[in-house]
Amino acid sequence: MYDTSNPYKWKYYKTADYPYGQWTITDASLSPDNRFLAYSSIRSVVFLAPTDPTLSADPIALDFGYSGQGGRRRQFTGGYSHFGIWSIRFSGDGREVVAGTSDHSVYVYDIEAKQSILRIPGHSDDVNAVCFGDNTSPHILYSGSDDTLIKVWDRRSMGDSREAGVFMGHTEGLTYVDSKGDGRYVLSNGKDQTMKLWDLRKMMSTEKASNIDANRYTTGFDYRFMPYSEADYEPHPYDCSLVTFRGHRVLKTLIRCHFSPPGSTDSRYVYSGSEDGCIYIYNMDATLAGKIDVSRATHHSRPRDDSSMHPHPYYIRGSRSSEAWKTCVRDASWHPSAPVVAGKPSEK
Repeated sequence: MYDTSNPYKWKYYKTADYPYGQWTITDASLSPDNRFLAYSSIRSVVFLAPTDPTLSADPIALDFGYSGQGGRRRQFTGGYSHFGIWSIRFSGDGREVVAGTSDHSVYVYDIEAKQSILRIPGHSDDVNAVCFGDNTSPHILYSGSDDTLIKVWDRRSMGDSREAGVFMGHTEGLTYVDSKGDGRYVLSNGKDQTMKLWDLRKMMSTEKASNIDANRYTTGFDYRFMPYSEADYEPHPYDCSLVTFRGHRVLKTLIRCHFSPPGSTDSRYVYSGSEDGCIYIYNMDATLAGKIDVSRATHHSRPRDDSSMHPHPYYIRGSRSSEAWKTCVRDASWHPSAPVVAGKPSEK
């Protein structure tokens, strides 16, 4: 954790550990009051660590597989729940955490009750992205999945366990969804190399979506290892998005996108990380407003360990034993008031 009270001079002050994480930290979310950091791995447990530098207590484990039923983990078809978590977000009041998981579901965890209070098995593939739709209410949820669909859930009317509506338009899996926080606009990144803007008032009805086979419009390519050919891209015939943004590259990892801050920019831009090591900033008409070259700014900035089997993952060996610096921007964050954008490079 870093103290960013001076946005131009960050100060490291604390580390939060995931005691038995698997492979990586998949996501992290800061509570609305900035007191706690929630973070996940490819397990069903989210850890909650205090951000106060004077507190050194162990992080609190939030077991999303536990529903309070006789002190046992929740049991679903096929046995007890074992899943990984790809995405988490705090609710606007900080009382709940929503998660998207590898068992094709959306979970909501009540922090005070110390248990999972809702599971929505609403997708046919991994749920890579989730968020609350409104900063002032926990009722509306958005989920984005590798089944190429974004689904809208209204917790007030889920008697039939069906979604309130669907955003259809991506032709490959979703990597991220971000709500503007006004209960109306949603932003998404997809493995079809597009970012899309959606309006809740224009979502597709559940009945119409159920009659469309989304698998007909996807190639199902593996974005981790395969290049994406522009020749393979075809607009979705049932695309109900408002705007489509193209130019950045959504490859290798679950690359995130966001609205620019409401205070300093009136949220008039959207932006995304990219596999080519840049942050792309777009106007709302899909024209490019700017591009930040993180790869160039961080060139040769990470120390290499020649004793390691992989001495430097940011160098890619080319022909004639030459090495080229490579990095990928998985996420970016625009400061709420200062003209500063932070990029999170990761190895290719």
